[in-house]
Amino acid sequence: KTVGDQFPDFKKTAVVSLEAGKEFDTLTKKDIQGKWSVIFWWPKDFTFVCPTEITRFNDHYEEFEKLDARVIGASTDSEYVHLAWRGSHPGLKSLKFPMLADTSKSLAEELGILQADEKIAYRVTFIVDPEGTIRWVCANDLEVGRNVPEVARVLEALKTGKLTPCDWVPGMATLS
Repeated sequence: KTVGDQFPDFKKTAVVSLEAGKEFDTLTKKDIQGKWSVIFWWPKDFTFVCPTEITRFNDHYEEFEKLDARVIGASTDSEYVHLAWRGSHPGLKSLKFPMLADTSKSLAEELGILQADEKIAYRVTFIVDPEGTIRWVCANDLEVGRNVPEVARVLEALKTGKLTPCDWVPGMATLS
């Protein structure tokens, strides 16, 4: 899937809390409709680059919230692996957004973001508008971490509804 496509329908379990009895919730496409959404994928839990990205999204969570956008993280690991990782990694214990488990890999496959050999997701970020249309996609190789402030900048640019010039930053004039 790419810019202009509808984000696929899905129904997946996500880790939403470390509180006993409230760890899991089911997320569907309805949860990303009616509001801008940032959905980002990482290859594997318990790795090296992934937690640096996840914690950066958490560091910028309030910025995304001010932009009235949901943040959802995802990988092809199970909800139980997510829960164990979140509970054991100091930087992940206080996450403010859900960790989606695409254990069947069906959503990652439909999005076209599975790495061929290991069948794990590339580092891909989607910005989805309130109607469920993908408005921005950024894909990184497995070794390269993404730039979270750039995701926020692009979201803010998209939300202007106007043309933004090269190197536009929030507060700069738009072209229309």
